[in-house]
Amino acid sequence: MTINSSAWQTLFINVNLATMTDGANSYGVIENAALAISEGKIAWLGKVSDLPNSLLEVGDKESAFELIDGKGQWLTPGLVDCHTHLVYGGNRANEFEMRLQGKSYQEIANAGGGIVSTVSATRKASEEELLASALPRLTALHQQGVTSVEIKSGYGLDTTNEIKMLKVAGQLAELLPVTVKRTFLGAHALPIEYKDKPEEYVDLVCNEMIPQVAKENLADAVDVFCEGIGFSVEQTKRVFAAAKAHGLPIKIHAEQLSNLGGTELAAQYNALSSDHIEFLDEAGIKAMNAADMTAVLLPGAFYFLRETQLPPIDLLRKYQVPMAIATDANPGSSPINNIQLMLNMACTLFRLTPSEALAGVTCHGAKALGLAEQKGQLTLGFDADIAMWNIEQPAELCYQFGVNPLVGLFKAGKQVI
Repeated sequence: MTINSSAWQTLFINVNLATMTDGANSYGVIENAALAISEGKIAWLGKVSDLPNSLLEVGDKESAFELIDGKGQWLTPGLVDCHTHLVYGGNRANEFEMRLQGKSYQEIANAGGGIVSTVSATRKASEEELLASALPRLTALHQQGVTSVEIKSGYGLDTTNEIKMLKVAGQLAELLPVTVKRTFLGAHALPIEYKDKPEEYVDLVCNEMIPQVAKENLADAVDVFCEGIGFSVEQTKRVFAAAKAHGLPIKIHAEQLSNLGGTELAAQYNALSSDHIEFLDEAGIKAMNAADMTAVLLPGAFYFLRETQLPPIDLLRKYQVPMAIATDANPGSSPINNIQLMLNMACTLFRLTPSEALAGVTCHGAKALGLAEQKGQLTLGFDADIAMWNIEQPAELCYQFGVNPLVGLFKAGKQVI
């Protein structure tokens, strides 16, 4: 076998690979493996025994690449957190305490709590303040192996502040070696000034916010919270039409608290994903399959809100809908910035297998962001976003949390941790 190593910059040897090239069916394991990187991409991978001996000799004058001896450790794709709300002002710890003291959601909302309080704090915060509060959250995820993340707006709920949030999300990508995909979520909730004027607010989202966001190239997708406490199917349809008119892909928060049919609507617009989906029915899952959508499961919100309605995991498997896993990191329903905990929760709460869970934060997480052709797998030509773990088997990534097994992280082939 002829191997052209002249353009390689890095060669890992004596590693085990969980390539995730078989989706959720298996880890795609290659043991006693090697992997080469060239110009930020994966240039070769396979068994060490398939490499010429000359390439394995440290100090070989013919080889200009760096040789990394993995000493039996595991490589996976860099992790993908495909649903977060990392940029926001303030926090809601006081509401957490109030709920535990027996206060209802309505009582908390009447006292100025809930999303209204986060919107107020976000509007008051400057870009610099939002950036300073969001950076530790993204840093925590990055230090757990995350190399790609989605960040939604949705706590500004007016044009100026939604744009402010999206700009901050973009600035985060300049401070950390993480790919940031930005999602405009202006249709997250009704701001207090439009409390009794929902159609007028949807007009604002469609006719002013989306055109401005598209003009300034501030978002990669548009999302809507389609729910009884959010926006109706008809209102969601209006937002999707505006997004499509401006060339923006769509996503949806749907079927979290009830089954309104938001997922089926999103499928008609070839949405990237439907997220939460605890109450999704078989018709909605069939629609997802036909539209090649990804189901994004959010065990952190399920846990934090003490929900009891499980997502329809068996039906998603039956119709072969890819399942992504994400933190949903946000101040109200999932103040959790720990992707490794999500792996464990996906298995313990949702009964996913470890290979399904790991696929959820690699290949399927990438698919949910429209990155399926470049990230989330260890395969030829893909971005060399790679995590190195001190583990004996991939299932350990789901089995234990609290002790971080990450020992190396590479972004586009360059070591960043």
